[in-house]
Amino acid sequence: MEHDADLIEELLAEHREIAELFEQFDERPPGCIERELLLEALTIELVYHAVAEETHLCPALRERLENGGRRADGEIAEHSSIEERLKDLEGRTAENRDLDRLVRELRTEVMGHMEEEERHLFPKLRDGVPPFVLANLGKRVREAKKATLSRSHPRAPGSPSLNRLLNPGLGLVDRVRAQAANRGHPVTS
Repeated sequence: MEHDADLIEELLAEHREIAELFEQFDERPPGCIERELLLEALTIELVYHAVAEETHLCPALRERLENGGRRADGEIAEHSSIEERLKDLEGRTAENRDLDRLVRELRTEVMGHMEEEERHLFPKLRDGVPPFVLANLGKRVREAKKATLSRSHPRAPGSPSLNRLLNPGLGLVDRVRAQAANRGHPVTS
């Protein structure tokens, strides 16, 4: 993402990254270990994205848009639903016969959520929030992601399984959320 991208541009770039991970997953044959690694990378990206929206987008909605509190609460509820689906996928292997169905269901929910934001929420945000505020929020999202990733692990497929790299006390979704929210659960071992 370019240096001066605003909040909406940052979130749109993350949407594209998430869609690309789903496509890469679909391109791999069933049973392929890369699918597990892509699912882990997708989990990490989705949780980071949810935390970014909850930390930066939702407060802007509450403060700047009419009925923004209701919309922010809806965003948080949708993120919670997506994270529950991700938790259902934790520990499943590439050979699991339910994997494709569960990932399809996750993709449907995620893509619907992103489409709703892009078609309805982001235009309202663009109209209702001054450009300098959106620019500052975009900068804060970039800084938070950079700080989180610098303390994190490689996210690309081909790296060792993230489950072996991460502390074992919590599930992947909870560990990534804690790391992204800086709540003291380090992602690396």
